[in-house]
Amino acid sequence: MWCLVLQVQRCLQSTQPVPAARLPYRVKLSAGKRYAWCACGYSKKQPFCDGTHKAKAPNISPLLFTPDKNKTVMLCACKQTKNSPYCDGSHLKVIYRDVVKYVKGLFK
Repeated sequence: MWCLVLQVQRCLQSTQPVPAARLPYRVKLSAGKRYAWCACGYSKKQPFCDGTHKAKAPNISPLLFTPDKNKTVMLCACKQTKNSPYCDGSHLKVIYRDVVKYVKGLFK
């Protein structure tokens, strides 16, 4: 029985990040402060980690970073960026994919 519970838990755990939002988060960062950017998409404190990945996506760890100066940046919300934690425009692909899926659904 216990073995079955562990197998079900593993099936429910994500190995791929989920988009937290379709557009990036505009955030003011403080120099020298350590941040943990949510890489899995499950955090309720987006764009930062709240530890939810430990249960929902244990294979996806947050990205720790410390800015060298005070600045306002765009942090990725779609979790597809190649420049973590910063937005690189990948959300446009996510939005496009969603639109195509929606349009295809209209014609079924």
